[in-house]
Amino acid sequence: MPERARIGFIGLGVMGLPMAANLVMNGFEVIGHNRSRSAVDKLAALGGRVGQSVADVTRNSDVVITMLPDSPDVEAVALGENGIIDTAQSGQLYIDMSTISPRTAVAVADAAATRGIRALDAPVSGGEQGAIDGTLSIMCGGDASTVELAQPVLRALGTTIVHVGPSGSGQIVKAANQLVVAGTIELVAEAIVLLEASGVDATAGLSVLAGGLAGNRILDRKAASMLARDFSPGFRIDLHHKDLQIALAVAEQVKAVIPVGALVSQLLAAVRAQGDGALDHSALLKLTERLSGRRND
Repeated sequence: MPERARIGFIGLGVMGLPMAANLVMNGFEVIGHNRSRSAVDKLAALGGRVGQSVADVTRNSDVVITMLPDSPDVEAVALGENGIIDTAQSGQLYIDMSTISPRTAVAVADAAATRGIRALDAPVSGGEQGAIDGTLSIMCGGDASTVELAQPVLRALGTTIVHVGPSGSGQIVKAANQLVVAGTIELVAEAIVLLEASGVDATAGLSVLAGGLAGNRILDRKAASMLARDFSPGFRIDLHHKDLQIALAVAEQVKAVIPVGALVSQLLAAVRAQGDGALDHSALLKLTERLSGRRND
C-alpha cells in the first residue's frame, strides 16, 4: 500500500463524514460516496473528491472503507453487482467499519479472499465526538498482517487500535461494547430519575458519581445533555436496538446468557414503539421517566 494511499469512503453519515474528514486532514486523498449528495458535497468542501458510484470509488482507491447502517447495506455495497468485491483489484484493502452481524463480516471476508482482496471488519466505539476528534476505539477482525497494513489509515481515525481475532471477531467485540453502553445509559437514566424524584440536585449528584467508582464515559459525555433533555441524535435508538439484536443473536449462537442485555433491548424497543427511534440513545431517559409517572408526553 502506498505511503499516502488513496482512500475511498462509502457512507458519510453522522460517523462517516467526520472520519473521512480526519483522513483528509491527515494528508490522504479521499474520494467519498453516499446515498445523499449533500454529505458528499460537505466532504468535497473539506478537500475530498466526489465519487459517482461504489464502483467509481473502488476503482480509484487503494483502500476502501465502508461506514454503513446495517448488514443488508454492507451486503449490497460489498457483495452486490458492481460492488466493492466485484470491482476491486487483487491486493486492494477493504475495511468495513460498520456495526453488522459477525456472520455477514465473515461472508464478506470470504468473498474478498476469493478475489485476492484483503478485508477487515473494524467497527468503532467513541460516538460522534470520537469520530470528530479522531479518538475512536477500533476493534479489528481479520489477519494480523492486514491489520498491520491498515495501521497508517486507522491511526488517522482512532487512538486505540486492537487486533481482536479472525474475521468476525471485531463485530463480536463491538456487540459486547454495545451491551455495556446501552446498560450504562439505562442506569444513568435511572440515577437521574431517582435523584430528581428525591428532590436532590441531579447535576451535583452526577458530578459526585463521575468522580467515584460509578464514573464512566456515559456520565462524562452524556450527563449534561440528558439533564437538559437534549436528545439530538449522536447515535440513534434505532441503531442501538439493531446492535443489541446482533448481541442477542451471537449469545444464542454460542449459548451465552445475557439477561440484562435482553432487558435493555426490550427497553430500546419500547422507546422505538413510542415513536422515538430517531432520537439519541440517551432517550432511554424518556422511557424511564414515563415508567416512573414523571413524563406525560
